[in-house]
Amino acid sequence: MAAEKRTIVVTGATGLQGSAVAHHLLSSGWRVRALTRNPKGKEAQDLAALGAEIVQGDMAEPDSLEPVFERAYGVFSVQNPIISGVEGEISQGKNVATIAKQAGIQHLVYASAGTGMKGTGVPSWESKLVVEEHMKFLSLPLTVLRPTAFMELMTEKKFFPAVSAWHLMPKLMGGSRKLPWLCVDDIGFIVARAFAEPGQFIGKEFQLASDVQSLDECRAIYREVTGKHPPRFPMPIWIFERFGFVGRDLGIMWRWLRDGTVDLDTSATLGIHPNALSVRAWLEKQKSTESKGL
Repeated sequence: MAAEKRTIVVTGATGLQGSAVAHHLLSSGWRVRALTRNPKGKEAQDLAALGAEIVQGDMAEPDSLEPVFERAYGVFSVQNPIISGVEGEISQGKNVATIAKQAGIQHLVYASAGTGMKGTGVPSWESKLVVEEHMKFLSLPLTVLRPTAFMELMTEKKFFPAVSAWHLMPKLMGGSRKLPWLCVDDIGFIVARAFAEPGQFIGKEFQLASDVQSLDECRAIYREVTGKHPPRFPMPIWIFERFGFVGRDLGIMWRWLRDGTVDLDTSATLGIHPNALSVRAWLEKQKSTESKGL
């Protein structure tokens, strides 16, 4: 499908996933309508400089979405429960789906997470299943993408890696526990491909992973690539969970991952995106970017 003259609405456009999606869509020739609550922010202005149409709106307010979705071909839907809370995430996800249906959107790509199975007890996984049910009830032309662990957990400051990925996560989950990893930029590539090839993606759900490594293995790779140990800041879980923007969700998730069953098959993801990065390749790219001062 030709991307020219077709518009994709990207929700959460200034966040990690939304920004990566917007970049890949723009480079593929799509028009991008980037939804943000703060159109004057640096992240929004950076997207505008690349050619995105920046539009103000709030997923918590359905009326604000109606003009944004008008005459758009597709929607990339992502919500952040750390910002909105789980109930807010559900409400926002349902609002996006409902307005997309009303607008006649021809393809909605939903950024889910977790196993896709009910009963894990992980709030931010269970909430996404509720949103998915609403989307399916509306009979939307839907693609569901489920990454488990983003590589950015190891380095991105907003995830507090010294406390989380390098201290509490292995402590609660186990350092030798294998995890399926994907970097955010690669989900951007996969979303762009989904919109470009709707016949191959609509009506399907994908567990996404480009590499499988334990945190102990990631720590060793980090040392080999950077020449130093990853940062580590010991903190009791109860203090970490007291941060309003963290809550109990991550602790519950990490405890579940100690014994829970996760899909470690990378073949589907690499079939879609053969050049998706391994943990080592991603860390090498991060080091190269930092050395260039980018």
